[in-house]
Amino acid sequence: MSDLRKNRPAVEWPTLCMMAICYVTFVIGTTWASTLFLPLGMILSTLAIALHSSLTHEVLHGHPFRNQRLNDLLVFPALGLAIPYYRFRDTHLAHHQDSILTDPYDDPESNYLDPTIWAALPVWKQALHRFNNTLLGRLVIGPTMGQVAFMACDWQAIRDGDTAVLKGWLWHIPAVLLVIWWMASVMTLPIWAYLVSAYVALSILKIRTFLEHQAHERARGRTVIIDDRGPLAWIFLFNSLHVVHHMHPKVAWYNMPKLFRENRERYLRQNESYYYGSYREIFMRYFLKAKDPVPHPLWPWK
Repeated sequence: MSDLRKNRPAVEWPTLCMMAICYVTFVIGTTWASTLFLPLGMILSTLAIALHSSLTHEVLHGHPFRNQRLNDLLVFPALGLAIPYYRFRDTHLAHHQDSILTDPYDDPESNYLDPTIWAALPVWKQALHRFNNTLLGRLVIGPTMGQVAFMACDWQAIRDGDTAVLKGWLWHIPAVLLVIWWMASVMTLPIWAYLVSAYVALSILKIRTFLEHQAHERARGRTVIIDDRGPLAWIFLFNSLHVVHHMHPKVAWYNMPKLFRENRERYLRQNESYYYGSYREIFMRYFLKAKDPVPHPLWPWK
C-alpha cells in the first residue's frame, strides 16, 4: 500500500486513456453512430455519460494529475447535465467520513430515512420509496427521486445563505452550456434521445450505489465489496470494490483490483464480510425485492 502512494506517477496514463475513450465514444455516439443507427448512438452516448461520471469521481479524489485544477478541467463538460461537479465533490467528500455512513441526515449519499419522517409520509410517498428500494425501482425512478431530493436540499441551503452551494450551481451553468452548444452546433443525435441517454446513464450508476452501504452498528461493516470483473465493474472503474476505495481513497482505480486480490481476507474481515460475487447476483436477488427497509433500522422510532 505504501508503495502505491510513494511511487505515484506525475501523470496517471491509464486514467488519461480512459478519459480519451470516454470523450471519443461520446463524440462518435452523438454524431456518426446516431446518423448510422439511432439506437447505436444512444447506447454509445449512454456508456460515455456513465463512464464520465465515474471519471468525475476519480478526478475529485485527485487523479490523474497532481494539479487539481487541471484535473477539474478534464471533466468540465457536464455530459450528464444533472449534477454540478463541485456539489458532487463536496457531498461525496463529506460522505467519506465512515463514522456517518448511512446516517439519514449527515451522510449526503444515504438512502435511509429517519423512521419518524418515514412514519409521517403519505401512503403514496411510502409506496414510491419502497419501490425505489428494489433494484428495478432504483433503475426506473431512482434518478428522478434522487435528483428531486438533491435539488430540494440544495435549494434550501441556498435560501439559508450557503454560498458554497450557490457557487457550485453557478459553475454548473457554463458546464451545461458547453454541452448545449454541442447539441446545437455539432450533435446529430436528437435532443430527446440525448436526454434519454443521460437518464439511462444515471440509472446505470444507480446499480453501483444500490447497496454499496448498509446499516450496521459498526462503521467498518457498512461498505460493500462486489467482486465483479465484467463491463459494469469497468464502467464504475472498480469502485465496486467499495471498501477498498473507502480505506484508500487516493488509490487510482486501476490499482484497486490488484490491491484487493493481494489483501482479500483483510478487506473481508474489515467490512464484516459484506460481500457479493457479481452484479448478476445482485440482479437475481434484488431486482424485484428490497434489500433494506426505507426507515433506518438502527434509528429509534419516536
